[in-house]
Amino acid sequence: MQVVMNYGREGLALNLPDDWDVTVIKKPPMPLAPDPARAVEEAFAHPIGCRSLVEEAAGKTSACVLICDITRPAPNGIILPSIMRQLLAAGVPKDNITIMVATGLHRPNEGQELREVVGDDWVMDNFRVVNHFARNDDDHVDLGHTSLGTPVKLDRRFVQAELRLVVGLVEPHFMAGYSGGRKIIMPGVAHRTTITYLHTATFMEHCRAVNCVLIGNPLHDQQLEITRKLGGALAVNAVIDDHRRLSYVNFGEIEASHHQAVEFIRPYAEVYVPGRFKTVITSSAGYPLDKTYYQTVKGMVGAQEILEPGGDLFIVSRISEGMGSPEYVEAQKKLIAMGPEGFLEDIRQKKFAAVDEWQTEMQLKPMRIGKIHLYTEGLTPAERALTGVNVIDDLEAAIIASAAGHKRVAVIPEGPYVLPYPEGEGPQR
Repeated sequence: MQVVMNYGREGLALNLPDDWDVTVIKKPPMPLAPDPARAVEEAFAHPIGCRSLVEEAAGKTSACVLICDITRPAPNGIILPSIMRQLLAAGVPKDNITIMVATGLHRPNEGQELREVVGDDWVMDNFRVVNHFARNDDDHVDLGHTSLGTPVKLDRRFVQAELRLVVGLVEPHFMAGYSGGRKIIMPGVAHRTTITYLHTATFMEHCRAVNCVLIGNPLHDQQLEITRKLGGALAVNAVIDDHRRLSYVNFGEIEASHHQAVEFIRPYAEVYVPGRFKTVITSSAGYPLDKTYYQTVKGMVGAQEILEPGGDLFIVSRISEGMGSPEYVEAQKKLIAMGPEGFLEDIRQKKFAAVDEWQTEMQLKPMRIGKIHLYTEGLTPAERALTGVNVIDDLEAAIIASAAGHKRVAVIPEGPYVLPYPEGEGPQR
C-alpha cells in the first residue's frame, strides 16, 4: 500500500506492506468554492456582525491589513485584491493603506518570499507591504495590562489605523485551539514582552491550551481580551482543503466571524478513529510549514492523541531551512543538557519565557507518551543531535521494525492540519 505524505513541495511516497491494517487519517471530503474570487466577494456582501467592508471603510483616512507569514498558506492572492479594491472604492487614500505581515517573533518575509506571501503582483506592486518586528520597541503602543497582568503592547501602525482588518487561515493550533482571527493580532503584531508573557509554562502547561479547544483555553481568552482592549477589528477567515484549495471564506467582526469559521472546520479537522495505535506516522504538513524543525514540532503534538503509551511516533519533515531561530537552537541545547524533566522544571517559574523555548516545551508533550522518530533530508549532523528525538535515514525499515509484531498503523499524511482522536474521546470544548 502506498500513501503520499505531505513533505516539502513534492510529497513523499510511503510504501507499507499490503497485509497490514493501515488506517489513513484524512479530512472528510470538503466542499470547494467553484469560483474562489466570487466566494470572497460574496463574503464581503454578507458580513457577520458588521456592515459591508465598503461601508465600514467609508470616511476612513487610513487602513492596516494584517496577513499571515510564510508558515501559513493563506489564500492571500485571492483575498487581498478584493480588499484593496473595496478600500479604494470607499475612498481610503492608497498611500494610507498598509499591508503588514503578522510575523510575531518569526523572521521577516522578504524579497521573492514576500511576493509569494502576498500572492498577487498588482497588490505587491501598488501598495505598501511591511513586516512586523516584535523586538522594535518604538514600533509599539502600550495599551496597559489584561486582567491576568499580561502587558499589552501592539504595533502602532495597526493600533492607530482607522480601519483594522486581519486576514487569517483557520486551522487547528496546538496552543490556541484554532488559528486565525484574534491570533493574527496576538502574537502576530504584539511586542516581544506580550508574546513571551503569554508563552510561559503557566499557559503552555495548562490542560486546555491545546489543539481544537477554545472554551477555557487561557491563551485564547487572553487573545480575545487583548483584541477587545485594542477596540476590536474586522476579519476575513479562510479555510482550505488538503490540496490548499479554498473551501470556505467569511468576513465580519473579528470574534463572531472567527467563531463561525471554527464551527465550519471542526467536522473536517477533528477526525475520530478506532482507538490508539502503537505505530503512528505523520508529517509536518509539507511546504511551507515544514521549512524548519521549530515548526515540525506541531506535527508531533498533533498526532499524540492516538499514540499508545510507549508507542512509536514517526514524523516526516523536509526542514529545508534548518532548526529555526538562534534562540530556539539554544532552547534545544538546554533540553539535551538538562533532559526533559530538568528543562521543564527550569522554566516553570518564569514570568517571561525565553524566545522560542515554548516550542521545546511543546515537544515534551509527545515525548512523555512514546518515542519520536524523525525522517528528514534537511539537517546537518550537528543539528540532528539537537532535535532530542531519534533521527532515521531509512523510514520504511524503521516503520516495519516498529510494527512487525502487530501490523497495525495509523498514517496522517497532512500532519497537524488533521487532529485525530480515539472514538468516544476528543477535545473537551
